[in-house]
Order: sequence, then C-alpha cells, then structure tokens
Amino acid sequence: MPDRALHPCAYPGCPATIREGRYCAAHKTTASREYNQTRPADSNKLYGRRWHTIRDLYISKHPLCEQCLLDGKLVPADEVHHILPLDQGGDHAGGNLQALCDSCHSAHHAR
Repeated sequence: MPDRALHPCAYPGCPATIREGRYCAAHKTTASREYNQTRPADSNKLYGRRWHTIRDLYISKHPLCEQCLLDGKLVPADEVHHILPLDQGGDHAGGNLQALCDSCHSAHHAR
C-alpha cells in the first residue's frame, strides 16, 4: 500500500506535517489530555485500559476500514466503533465492534 500523503498536524498553530494520525508527536499527548478534560468523568470507566487493549487487538485483526471495504476501497482503519453504544447497552464484544477510518467514524457519529 502506498504511503499516505503528508497533512498538517491538527493542533492549532502547529506547522508540522505528518502521515499518520491527527497530531504530530509533540502534540499527541497534549491533545489527548485536552480531549479527556471535555469528556464526562465516568467515561474512563467505560474506556479505560481494558478498552485500549481490546481496541488495539481488534485493529490488529481488522486493519482496514470495514465500511470502505463494502464500497470496494482499501483504507486503513484508525478507530474502533461500537455498533450499539455502551450507554445504550452495548459492550466490548467483537460482534459489537467495527473498524473504521477517521472519515467513516466521523460520518457515522454525525448521523
């Protein structure tokens, strides 16, 4: 698969260009910390260390975006999406997870 094109770091004012992810190495931790401050206090109970392990394992088994595959496109997966959200009774089981690229994940949540 060819390399991704360079794109700017999403952190405001950062001049760095990157190939993978949204933030450069210098801003990845800062952006994550800022994002976590906006999340509800109980979200770490739902998305703690256990979730990160499950997510990483799922991405390793499903490296391509499952939605794009249905459209015949080969796009690397960036996110693991819960089909039935946890706050609506979903769980971290494989049947409730879907590997998606950033674009498909954002489009799914915008609906």
